[in-house]
Amino acid sequence: MTAAPADTLQAGSRTALVVLAQLKVKGRAPMTGYSRTQFGAAWTDANDDLLGHNGCDTRNDILGRDLTGVVYKAGTRNCTVLTGTLTDPYTSRMIPFIRGAGTSTAIQIDHVVPLGDAWQTGAQSLTVRVRTDLANDPLELLAVDGPTNEAKGDGDAATWLPPNKAYRCAYVARQVAVKARYGLWVTSAEHDAIAGVLSSCPAQTVPAEAGAPPTATVAATSSRPSTTPPPSTTVAPPPAPRVSSSAAAPTPTPTLPEAPAGATAKCNDGTYSFAAHHQGACSHHGGVAIFYK
Repeated sequence: MTAAPADTLQAGSRTALVVLAQLKVKGRAPMTGYSRTQFGAAWTDANDDLLGHNGCDTRNDILGRDLTGVVYKAGTRNCTVLTGTLTDPYTSRMIPFIRGAGTSTAIQIDHVVPLGDAWQTGAQSLTVRVRTDLANDPLELLAVDGPTNEAKGDGDAATWLPPNKAYRCAYVARQVAVKARYGLWVTSAEHDAIAGVLSSCPAQTVPAEAGAPPTATVAATSSRPSTTPPPSTTVAPPPAPRVSSSAAAPTPTPTLPEAPAGATAKCNDGTYSFAAHHQGACSHHGGVAIFYK
């Protein structure tokens, strides 16, 4: 089975079927008012996600996480990826990455839940700040084959699944995790399509926080090694969608839809946590505003 590097990190403890059952099932809202700018500046580092505010844009963060044999541009503090190799989860092909105007698009960063779909299933009611976090959340992003990503467009699981059938269980589980974290709903057709995929892998868990990049190989002549230790691949328990409350921090927080069933805590940035234990809940999401159980 071919899996994206991000999925080899700490797995969630809840099955995707359980989380899917807790998502609301509703019809699509209109696309009225949608634009990419509704989700903040593309690949901005100014987000409150796991890799936010680290001095590197989100696109390079995800390339550095998902590619192997990475070579960074000298003087960028291990940020700008020059070359590497992707084991593409969508096609199972090995794809070389070479930075350049005519080559970079061979590998694109996919929003696993397309932003257009997110807009029509609840994101239009979120604040721009929370939508920016959604669009830059490592859980929501995968480096994939460019043409395959373009073919996907804004399709949900009812209209598009990865050609690589071995990756479909992990793919829909990730979609479920993203929708649960941000309080988004699924359409009836989407719900049934996801449930159909998961029927062949009922033990599939939702991924946990997926932001820690693996240690990359850096060419001594092309980049300089970081002066700080490489980030650990041990990932904190998954911060998940949450709601704001009167017990939150003094600074007002965005209001999300009511807490989904199964949420154990509400985080200070408006998302929810489904972590089984209090320790680590809402890490990288501003801490816990309130525990539900």
